[in-house]
Amino acid sequence: MTTRSPEDLSPDADLDNTELDRPELDSPELDRPEVLTLPVMPLPDGVVLPDMVVTIALQSDEALDAAAATVDERLLLVPRLDAPNGGHRYARIGVLATIEDRGALPNGVPALTIRSHQRVRIGTGIIGTTGGLWVEAETLDDTTTADAEVLTDLVTEYRAAASNLLDRVGGKRMAGALRGITDPGTLADSVGYWPDLALDQRVQLLETVDVAERLRLATSIVKQALAEIEVRNRINNEVSEDLDKAQRDAILRRQLAAIRSELGETDDSSGTDYRAQLEELVANGHVADKVAEAIAFEIAKLERSGGESTEANWIRTWLDTVFDLPWASRSVEHLDLGAARSILDADHTGLDDVKDRLIEYLAVRKLRADRADARAAAAEGAASNDDESAAARPDPRRPGGVILSLVGPPGVGKTSLGSSIARALDREFVRLALGGVHDEAEIRGHRRTYVGARPGRLVRALTEAGTMNPVVLLDEVDKVGSDHRGDPSAALLEVLDPAQNHSFRDHYLEFELDLSDVVFIATANVLDTIPGPLLDRMEIISIEGYTESEKAAIASDHLIPRLVESNGLDAGEVTFTEAAIRQIAGDYTREAGVRQLERLLDKALRKSATTIATRDADEVGHEPADGSGPITVDVDDLHDLLGRPPIQEKAVDRIDRPGIATGLAVTGAGGDVLFVEAALVPGNGEPVLTGQLGDVMKESASLARSLASVRAPAFGAEFPDDRRLHVHFPAGAVPKDGPSAGITMTTALMSLLLDRPVRGDVAMTGEVTLQGRVLPIGGVKQKVLAAHRAGIRTVILPVANGPDLDEVPSEVREALDIHLATTIDDVLEVALTPVAVA
Repeated sequence: MTTRSPEDLSPDADLDNTELDRPELDSPELDRPEVLTLPVMPLPDGVVLPDMVVTIALQSDEALDAAAATVDERLLLVPRLDAPNGGHRYARIGVLATIEDRGALPNGVPALTIRSHQRVRIGTGIIGTTGGLWVEAETLDDTTTADAEVLTDLVTEYRAAASNLLDRVGGKRMAGALRGITDPGTLADSVGYWPDLALDQRVQLLETVDVAERLRLATSIVKQALAEIEVRNRINNEVSEDLDKAQRDAILRRQLAAIRSELGETDDSSGTDYRAQLEELVANGHVADKVAEAIAFEIAKLERSGGESTEANWIRTWLDTVFDLPWASRSVEHLDLGAARSILDADHTGLDDVKDRLIEYLAVRKLRADRADARAAAAEGAASNDDESAAARPDPRRPGGVILSLVGPPGVGKTSLGSSIARALDREFVRLALGGVHDEAEIRGHRRTYVGARPGRLVRALTEAGTMNPVVLLDEVDKVGSDHRGDPSAALLEVLDPAQNHSFRDHYLEFELDLSDVVFIATANVLDTIPGPLLDRMEIISIEGYTESEKAAIASDHLIPRLVESNGLDAGEVTFTEAAIRQIAGDYTREAGVRQLERLLDKALRKSATTIATRDADEVGHEPADGSGPITVDVDDLHDLLGRPPIQEKAVDRIDRPGIATGLAVTGAGGDVLFVEAALVPGNGEPVLTGQLGDVMKESASLARSLASVRAPAFGAEFPDDRRLHVHFPAGAVPKDGPSAGITMTTALMSLLLDRPVRGDVAMTGEVTLQGRVLPIGGVKQKVLAAHRAGIRTVILPVANGPDLDEVPSEVREALDIHLATTIDDVLEVALTPVAVA
């Protein structure tokens, strides 16, 4: 169907359909009755609006029937639409048209030239189907309910929008024809000539009889078309600007390359600099042959690829990463064991056992290095006689050895010990925080196929250190997690295995990297969460915590001097008495380390610094006031500086009735005192356990119930059949697990059955069997120190843990009455109050 534009409506306009070879016809004046009976010609793919001249091909039977049925050359053109059920339906409004010419298209298909005149509303009845479909139709005149002023405004708005649209698309001829249309209804129908108008919009325009509403609809269509053109033009401009910039940059790069070539300078994009760097590394023996081959392969790829291609940028980034590694830099050890011990003593107070083990570690490294030098000299002499056999021998200087793991609660100095070892070895120190790492790529690196790929943390640590043999501290290996991205602890197995880390392969580098000369030191708070295979590759050095006197010494020797400087004070301007330091450590803190102690000292120094700063400001231009000398912090000053000490309930106050016992445990923060409460509640069945207990503790509770049932008759008591055991561990927000609470739960239950309270100054730890034997447990030093901090006077331990008491400081052992128990009877004899007292 061919549609004519508004300028073609004049009698002199060319219909532009020469293939029909028809003459121009003027539209006759028609007598339009109110109700007409007309044959229907369906329009399956278009809409005809009033005052249009169209050419319609008669390709369907319905169209041929309608054309043949015309008597006075009049037809009813009705759009045929798709129905929701899959069939067809007709629009409610059609258009009355007259046939102006008949003919055929060049392909032989019959065609009609039709001029439309007026909207008509189709009736509900079918008059007949002979020779086509006949219906009744009522003519519709253009009407509106809007007043003249509103209609004028709508016409003005539409003209402005349509003219703007035609100017944008270059439709000057169409814009001139639009200015000649004065009828508002015809003006609104002119939007139907827009080629991008959708079928449903054309039908909506046809069915809108009210002229004002039709003008609003036409204006909306035009504004929508304008918006689409704006977006399309903006996108085209942006794309054009990007293309122009890319072409300009490419031309400038080619010109720059030509200028550099004329000047004899190297061009990074050609790989010349990279190749020179590689040749220097190979000539000095800094890289292995396989590594050199991998780098040379990538340089060759870069030279073959386009200078600005994506692959070239990836290769260039990879080469920059590789050459950033400090291949030519290695720290030379001049290990002096005496100087190393002095460094450890200067950096840390106490921890004599730990320092002794670290000195042993350094002594082994010194011997291995010295003996390796001797073997290397012998091998060099042999190589002059047999080069091939010497080349086949392993590297005699590979250190190997163990991986130290410092395990202890927070604040005991694990990280600073690693730094001290680096100072003693005269090596660079790098700390890798592994807490919360879940992605294996953080250790092994990303594959180069990923966007934003980069090497793992170990490779980046070497770059950061600036040497290939630094001391790397793997901090908090017990907090490494695993999820769908992999298991970082599994990747650490290769790193921490001395037999494998000489051939560590990073996924990003894609070649083997020798980490055997790197000194790895791991730290952790607890051992339970470290995977077994990873734990098997480490030698554990436990740092249980400090006594009150050790904390006071650490504060005086290390914490206070550092805090004085960080707070802008001069040495000696603020001092603490020994009694004040001890009271802060004893009354204000209950920790294994010294972090909270450091915070409190810092708080006291800040308040003192405020006093000094205020005093200095007041003395400007005046005589110094009294008390302007150094400040001494004593016991009496602590309440003003730190407030009152936190309330810490003593064990003797908690145990005031039968069924309560004091146990000892090891947590991530060090040793701690916990209370066990037992009660008999109505009912029977398995014991009720509360306080976030793990599976091991649940089993210990069941065992304690059975053991108490067996042992109670010997003391003249019985476990009631109609009662159920309820065991509760206060501080329910803290998860608890482990077998060492076995004797504590049994003692609490026996205390309840015998109606004999447990002594308030007694704490205990140990695993119990069904026969009543007390088995050894771990963490003795941390538990004993926790009991001492809590004011406990008597501690019950398994007899097999007697040798572990050698690790406990002598001042703590002397302050405690320690009993070693073989059976549960030994525990009850010490823990329960005498019968007369009960």
